[in-house]
Amino acid sequence: MKDGQKTLYSAVQPTNNLTIGNYIGAIKNWVNLQNDYNCYFAIANMHAITVRQNPAELRNKTLSLLALYIACGVNPEKCVLYLQSHVPQHAELSWVLNTFTYVGEMERMTQYKDKCARNADNINMGLMDYPVLMAADILLYQSDVVPVGLDQRQHLEITRDIANRFNNIYSPTFTVPEGLYMKVGAKINDLLYPDKKMSKSAENPNGSVFMSDDRDTVIRKFKRAVTDSGSEIIYDPVNKPGVSNLLSVYSVFTGKTVEQAQSEFAGKGYGDFKTAVGEAVADKLAPLQAEQAKLLADKDYLNKVLVSGAERASKTALRTLNKVYKKIGFYQI
Repeated sequence: MKDGQKTLYSAVQPTNNLTIGNYIGAIKNWVNLQNDYNCYFAIANMHAITVRQNPAELRNKTLSLLALYIACGVNPEKCVLYLQSHVPQHAELSWVLNTFTYVGEMERMTQYKDKCARNADNINMGLMDYPVLMAADILLYQSDVVPVGLDQRQHLEITRDIANRFNNIYSPTFTVPEGLYMKVGAKINDLLYPDKKMSKSAENPNGSVFMSDDRDTVIRKFKRAVTDSGSEIIYDPVNKPGVSNLLSVYSVFTGKTVEQAQSEFAGKGYGDFKTAVGEAVADKLAPLQAEQAKLLADKDYLNKVLVSGAERASKTALRTLNKVYKKIGFYQI
């Protein structure tokens, strides 16, 4: 790892197909962040099983996500890239942190309530408890910063609360992480319901653009995107949420500022604007999809990446866990 740089942690679940919102909010940022921080990037398959998964599909999606990470520019030589279940210290620290977390705190978590509503036939303890596992993920690597979307603030805050609670009882043990909030594209919304976040599991898939969508599908979805009253193409999230969402997408996928995008489409109609956004996204996705397919054909290489990542992650994770076990009084050999 790089001396003198802060440590950063982030993870994505290998469930469903990732959307361009996941790409913009997480993976694209990772490519830049890996040069500035000591980065731990995980495939969070332990979090994935709070909802029932098809075992074969979960394995396939895990490798597919790993290949996508690398295709997008996440470099296993520059960061620690690993599978969460390959590092058992995640589960071990999570159990300890459970004893420093209150039931009321978990019951108040917004995403717990949302997931219970969507999975009424499977309200398991994992749904309630996964913020504690997330805290273990972050604290295990003494993370200084965590890139978070606006909807993840609550999870970061409970992580900070748990860390401070433990530190106050046993003396400083965990680094208390700060949030790293991205300005543009931090939250990409549904194309059909621009007041809602674009989701991997949305009921209507036409509102989400997936990283696996072919060119025609991408452009078709953007052509059908909901816009707003009036005809001006300006960034105004309150009064023009649909247009503002599309401007954010266009800005990220072209590298232009929102102001430059506004100028480019001044005087043009919504039809031309939506087509241009779709084409910009499709142009970016095509080479990523091709590289992902190439990587998936080399399973030996992907396995080597996971073995190396697990070894490197485990060294740091074990160091933290041993410190925690000593603090709480576990007898160690």
